[in-house]
Amino acid sequence: MRKLILGFALFILAFAVPAAARPLTILVSIDGFRADYLDHGVTPVLSALAASGARGAMRPSFPSKTFPNHYTLVTGLRPDHHGIVENNMEDPAIPGVTFRMSNAQAVVDRRWWDEGEPIWVTAERAGIRTGTMYWPGSEAPIHGIRPSLWKHFDPVKPANDRVDQVLAWLDLPAGERPEFVTLYFDDVDTAGHNYGPDSPELNAAAARVDQALGRLAEGLKARGVTANLVVVADHGMAPLSEDRRLFIEDLMPAGSPPLRALGWGAFMTLYPAAGQETATEKALVGVHLHVTCWKKGHFPARFHYGLNPRVAPIFCLPETGWTLTSKALPDHEKGTHGFDPYSPEMAAVFVASGPAFRSGVRLKTFDNVDVYPLLARLVGVTPQPNDGALAPLRSSLAH
Repeated sequence: MRKLILGFALFILAFAVPAAARPLTILVSIDGFRADYLDHGVTPVLSALAASGARGAMRPSFPSKTFPNHYTLVTGLRPDHHGIVENNMEDPAIPGVTFRMSNAQAVVDRRWWDEGEPIWVTAERAGIRTGTMYWPGSEAPIHGIRPSLWKHFDPVKPANDRVDQVLAWLDLPAGERPEFVTLYFDDVDTAGHNYGPDSPELNAAAARVDQALGRLAEGLKARGVTANLVVVADHGMAPLSEDRRLFIEDLMPAGSPPLRALGWGAFMTLYPAAGQETATEKALVGVHLHVTCWKKGHFPARFHYGLNPRVAPIFCLPETGWTLTSKALPDHEKGTHGFDPYSPEMAAVFVASGPAFRSGVRLKTFDNVDVYPLLARLVGVTPQPNDGALAPLRSSLAH
């Protein structure tokens, strides 16, 4: 494995690229891979990529959840601007439907995604073929366009099989082969939720995904494919404990009608009962012990959030490491995310390596909206209007 790691690091730096060719761009998401996991000593392939290129910590967008941040990474838009404001949400313009990650019909409904334009849509319009081996949004015909190659998400498909599918796409004839690919792994996030960010199971999951990256590296080298790899995460993970649980019932006056919540844990998105809006706001909006609640449209400016029609009427955010739930809901997890993006526990990994990048660059913490302008540069498309900037990542580029 050591020879493979060193060989691949040299390969992506030294491979001679014909003047007319543009290297393949592969965007890899390791869901829930906190920035400091790279220092756990269990990811030699990813560490080699970081050494041969650039690494840094990314600040997720608010809220620090999976679907909002994956869509931010490929659009450069804050969730309030691209419309995927939470994993679970409702839209007055789409009545009777609750968007959830588990709602297969909603996930493929372009109406939820059309407020943004992901980079694969821009690339396809420019005649650049793309392939998405899983990515939130890639199953929907956004603006009427799908990737040339894509798959419905299969959560039980092993990491190595996902890599093999990408490599199979690279074996297609030149006119059918993708020039931009996404690859998604969820092992680390699952382990973080089930066992906590400091658990042996988390390290085992990180090592398993790292081995899959090694498989990708070996496959690229065997095919003589030069590539720029951009490895990201959507958010980090914070440990939880039984003695840091808060209950929404304790914040409401006795006898209050039950509140409807679409999200809970690292935050609660709340929908007051009809006729109870004013009373609910009076009880909740403001600062409480270990939790703060805001009315829609009145969030702190640094969150860049709260004006989209899909944002819940009341949003309660606990301090990092505390959870807000209901006494009627099941037991809590060992770890979770969704907390303040400025908390160190929410920082996401960023590693970029390949001919486009300088070696040994350590970046300052930057916002994840800045990844999109970088991707547009690598893929060779004009970026759509976005909230990011290339400047924080410019020092990592070779040219």
